[in-house]
Amino acid sequence: MSRWLTGQSVTSGFLRRVLLALALVGAAAVLAMMLVTVADVVGRQFGLPVPGAYDLVQVLGAIAILCALPLTTAVKGHIAIEYFFQKLARPGRAAVDGLLRLLLLALWIVLAVQFALKGELYRQSHELTATLHMPMFWALWLAAAASALTACVTLWHLLHPGRQMMRPRS
Repeated sequence: MSRWLTGQSVTSGFLRRVLLALALVGAAAVLAMMLVTVADVVGRQFGLPVPGAYDLVQVLGAIAILCALPLTTAVKGHIAIEYFFQKLARPGRAAVDGLLRLLLLALWIVLAVQFALKGELYRQSHELTATLHMPMFWALWLAAAASALTACVTLWHLLHPGRQMMRPRS
């Protein structure tokens, strides 16, 4: 009952939990990236570099960015230049905001589909990283999932104008 009073739906609550879980995966990727880099730098001093450190940092960096994207969109944490936007009257701002969100929704859907298709192509061709020979398809599938989640967040913002999905924690 309290969800109905606060305007939260079960769907948006689930979406919030998924976004936070994905952000934790991204944070773990940043931590792992730092550990691999430090281990590689220190190891090189003793003639023991981390094998495939470049591949690992590259993949972990992609994971960190992809996993942070949906949450950043949910908290409206992207950099925006609002000088001209603020010059518009309130109805004009609402129209421009709605149009841009529709365009972004289409973009995220197209990106999700293209990432998924490219991932399947990589899976079928057994595409591997240069040094560690890790399969690459799963990174593109992660990009597809992150793009699809970002599309869901964009749709939520489109359907709930003027409302915040999540607040950034300080």
